[in-house]
Amino acid sequence: MTTTEKSKASRGRVNSEVGVVISDKMDKTISVQIYRLVKHARYSKFIRKTSVFKAHDEKNEAKVGDTVRIYETRPMSKMKRWKLAEVVQKAGLLDEVQI
Repeated sequence: MTTTEKSKASRGRVNSEVGVVISDKMDKTISVQIYRLVKHARYSKFIRKTSVFKAHDEKNEAKVGDTVRIYETRPMSKMKRWKLAEVVQKAGLLDEVQI
């Protein structure tokens, strides 16, 4: 094993999330909204919570409404700690209605 193979093997599992792009107005940056279910401590009801992550999109390929997979990486700026892995599903285009 070379030193690069050892360092890659010792890093462990990469954290990844799947979410929806809510903003792509920044250059090479997207905002991704993640939903998660959390059980309430007292009432045992599941509550849907949201988180918004800034992710690096090198080729500006993700658009608003796309479902994307992002993975955690080193800090790239004050808010960016994630990178775009892939676009899972493109946003559906609305059919034009003829009047």
